[in-house]
Amino acid sequence: AGSGGSEASSSPALSFEDLQTQRVMANIRERQRTQSLNEAFTSLRKIIPTLPSDKLSKIQTLKLAARYIDFLCQVLQSDELDARGSSCNYVAHDRLSYAFSVWRMGGAWSLSTTSH
Repeated sequence: AGSGGSEASSSPALSFEDLQTQRVMANIRERQRTQSLNEAFTSLRKIIPTLPSDKLSKIQTLKLAARYIDFLCQVLQSDELDARGSSCNYVAHDRLSYAFSVWRMGGAWSLSTTSH
């Protein structure tokens, strides 16, 4: 599915209707791809803790997710959660969300500094 000139000479010329059909199918595939990508970002935004003021772009969401993963690694390495707290997913998630929000607000990272 390249756009090279040699490809056109080796395959029969497509009719206008065939070209239209190909374009329509390509548009449908692109809409499905975009919808799938947007659904994945929606899922990711539900997982990473955000501040009430956050309205994250896709790149900000990816950067924040990467920072959250780094933060979680730091938590695991420093053993901040005891075994009792981590046995309950809801309690652990709430504690991590709170700790991450405090960490972000403490200047360790902010959305305004993510220009790269």
